[in-house]
Amino acid sequence: MPSLPPETPGIIRDETGAQTLLGYVVDITAGDGTARCHLDIGPQHTNRHGGLHGGILSCMLDNAMGFAASLTGDAAGATRFTTISMTTQYLAPARVGRVTATGEVSGSGRSLVFTEGVVMDQDGMVIATASGVYKRVKS
Repeated sequence: MPSLPPETPGIIRDETGAQTLLGYVVDITAGDGTARCHLDIGPQHTNRHGGLHGGILSCMLDNAMGFAASLTGDAAGATRFTTISMTTQYLAPARVGRVTATGEVSGSGRSLVFTEGVVMDQDGMVIATASGVYKRVKS
């Protein structure tokens, strides 16, 4: 992702402790209901085999899909949702460069939102996919 000023609308940095710790950036600027999480892989993100740790992939997918669910409530993604369930499929290793998790809404009911997610490396290879169910949190 190109370097953007820290206060770019729709680019979310350091909103949570997990986001700050892992170093991913959330991007909701597409305007199409999708949310993206970008991460530049560093040695702190790898497993003992030198690939991006699966837990970090799942975290990125959860955030991308959760933000996509949040966009159903408002364009800023401020509507709060909590994860009910999530299933992840790991398809290929990611070792260096940037990975992007993209989440989108696939359906909804009265209180639940259903999502799909995919993580791709900078060359367009699919690294992991996921599906999730999210529930709106009442204020």
